[in-house]
Amino acid sequence: MSDPVNVLAPEHRRLRIGDGWRDAASGATFAVEDPATGTSIAEVADADAVDGLAALDAASRARAEWAATPPRRRSELLTATYRALTGRSEEVARLMTLEMGKPLAEARTEVAYGAEFFRWFAEEAVRVEGRYSTAPAGGYRILTVPKPVGPCVLVTPWNFPLAMGARKIAPALAAGCTTITKPAAQTPLTMLLLARIMEEVGVPPGVVNVVTTTRAGEVVSALLADSRIRKLSFTGSTEVGRVLLRQAADNVLRTSMELGGNAALIVCADADLDVAVDGAVVAKMRNLGESCIAANRIYVEEPVREEFTARFAERMGALSVGHGLDDGVDVGALIDEAAVTKIDELVTDAVGRGARVLVGGARLAGPGHFYPPTVLVDVPDDARMLATEIFGPVAPIIPFTSDDEVMAKANDTEHGLAGYVFTRDLRRALRFAEGLDTGLLGINRGVISDPAAPFGGVKQSGIGKEGSHEGILEYLDLTYAAIDLP
Repeated sequence: MSDPVNVLAPEHRRLRIGDGWRDAASGATFAVEDPATGTSIAEVADADAVDGLAALDAASRARAEWAATPPRRRSELLTATYRALTGRSEEVARLMTLEMGKPLAEARTEVAYGAEFFRWFAEEAVRVEGRYSTAPAGGYRILTVPKPVGPCVLVTPWNFPLAMGARKIAPALAAGCTTITKPAAQTPLTMLLLARIMEEVGVPPGVVNVVTTTRAGEVVSALLADSRIRKLSFTGSTEVGRVLLRQAADNVLRTSMELGGNAALIVCADADLDVAVDGAVVAKMRNLGESCIAANRIYVEEPVREEFTARFAERMGALSVGHGLDDGVDVGALIDEAAVTKIDELVTDAVGRGARVLVGGARLAGPGHFYPPTVLVDVPDDARMLATEIFGPVAPIIPFTSDDEVMAKANDTEHGLAGYVFTRDLRRALRFAEGLDTGLLGINRGVISDPAAPFGGVKQSGIGKEGSHEGILEYLDLTYAAIDLP
């Protein structure tokens, strides 16, 4: 089969600004790497602040006309994007695998997931409603009018190159906002292909702008300092999120933040172990563990600890590692050398503190950025991997003996994005649902993301929600009008 990069013509590996594709003002470019081989696969434009502001000029020019576009027309364009992505799923997935490293089967799943945001928000676009009511004291009427917030800066991560952009672009466009997307430098090609697809289906110039860059701080800071920007949506680390929140404060921007996680997965003694093992493998290994909602700490109640651990370790050890485009591969390459080094250091730290490795535990030789599925037991409470986001295929298993004990350990983190509980006791499940400090919770399932459900964390895992009806509200302001009726 032909090189997946060829689906994106050279002229579309540039900046998408306004009605055209252009080189960076400086002429600079940067290389995109295949993480499975460490080789360059494409050169894309490397924007600076001048280019970012040019994209803002385009978004500002398109703002009024797009906001005035009938909701049905906006809906039709989002539906057309959904159909185009679905129809071109294979080429989008192959490009994604090549630049990000995930196995092709996972990339196909992401294309389907990302496309669903366009379908969901196509339906939401025609259901944005205000209200009209009589004031409780009488004498006048209350009218509320939702309006698009205005030009939005959307900063997306490398781990889900299509879905994270779709989860932001779709509600923004449905609400009537124009956008400037800054994809991660490791995975810009998928976002550029999405921009090309949206151009092809007829999304007007200036509504979807894409600025690729290795100078994210410079470009995003310049945009946030401009008073024409009215909204920032960011998915990434808590550390970067704090910086962006400080910058957004100067212009009092609307913000959505989906930040880091440290998800606990809890297996109770009364759980169906078939379901628990299946769910734990998915929750840990989806996207190679490079996911903010990946199971980071696996707590197993003592009576079933040995059986669960043996079955889980066997499943993890049976996963095949290789290039994501090769047949039969379960685990592809991690995104870069820094990711492998971080994971290796976390495992070494845990072992040095007394942990034992049951499966994996050592980086793989050869080209590319690979680390095998790894399971550890006897992991002490002071191991670094329990306090930080692992973001890779490493699973520490920790025993517990009571609900109060495991609830306290699960909540003992600055993060509060996701959690998982496996139990056949409904009352127990509800106690965990009420007691765990998370924005998302999977009960007897390891897959919890859904465009129809609100996605977002609590504590230092974020602000606001993406997906569901709540997702479009993040891109709407509300005007209240008091209408006198004497």
